[in-house]
Amino acid sequence: MTHGLWEHTCFEAFIALNDTPAYHEFNFAPSSEWAVYAFERYRKRVPPRDQAVAPAVHVRRLADRLELDTVVHLNSFSASHSTAALRLALSAVIEDASGSLSYWALRHPPGTPDFHHGDAFALTVDSMRDPR
Repeated sequence: MTHGLWEHTCFEAFIALNDTPAYHEFNFAPSSEWAVYAFERYRKRVPPRDQAVAPAVHVRRLADRLELDTVVHLNSFSASHSTAALRLALSAVIEDASGSLSYWALRHPPGTPDFHHGDAFALTVDSMRDPR
């Protein structure tokens, strides 16, 4: 786990159980480094219960794009993560060749970029349960 990944190019996923203020933040870098943080509510960080959540991160650099795939086993946080409705915020920090950062998200709240803000959680997934 590597801290400060958002200071350079980094892809982020914020995952919360529906109707709860608690959430997890996942950071994934093109170097395949990653970080996970737990929050009990908006920007109130708490120690993650289990650091054994190491995601598999796969990066492909192509001539015209960068692709990053990852798998995170949410049931390592709690059994309810695999069966409950989830709220998701997906975002990216992109560093250009001059070192300038730009901030991208499925939905930005008003004002300066704040990926932790509740309005950034743009997606709801009914359940991660395996349909088989």
